[in-house]
Amino acid sequence: MIISIAAHSEEPNSELAEKARKFVRSIKACNPMLLLGGYWGLMKVVVDEASKENMKTVLILPIERENVIIPRDVISIKSSCEFRCRSVILVRSGDILVSLGGGVGTEIEIMIAYAMGKPIFALSNTGLSTDQFAKAFPEYIDDRKVIKIRYFEDPEEMAKEICKSEMKSVKTTFG
Repeated sequence: MIISIAAHSEEPNSELAEKARKFVRSIKACNPMLLLGGYWGLMKVVVDEASKENMKTVLILPIERENVIIPRDVISIKSSCEFRCRSVILVRSGDILVSLGGGVGTEIEIMIAYAMGKPIFALSNTGLSTDQFAKAFPEYIDDRKVIKIRYFEDPEEMAKEICKSEMKSVKTTFG
């Protein structure tokens, strides 16, 4: 399973950083590959924790920040795209999208995932603007009802549900 992670580009508070670390430690049980759009802010917290946990991690870097120094065990792809173009590649390349909280970039990535019909798992109660999605779009973003957004306050519970949904997908695919 490839998990695209949408996360704030700014430095998170200690509570949100710990929620992100808990998510990474919990999702390790699914043996996913993590896909992120950079190595700064909350994304850096996720990448650093994934590195500690020896998880496969790939960064799709925007042209504006493609020379960022990353850990040796992390793969970087220089997208040659600006931030929003990079977001399309990030979301399209994953099997699911996980939002750990953020601003307009994360909100755009949620919208892209919805438009593509990608499963969306969103952490709520982050203190960031993406928390408004649960109020504005409790299940679906529009009347097409493309994909139901699943919201979680507990990052460990969210990881369990992702692993559970992956197991259902494997059973469906392979009988």
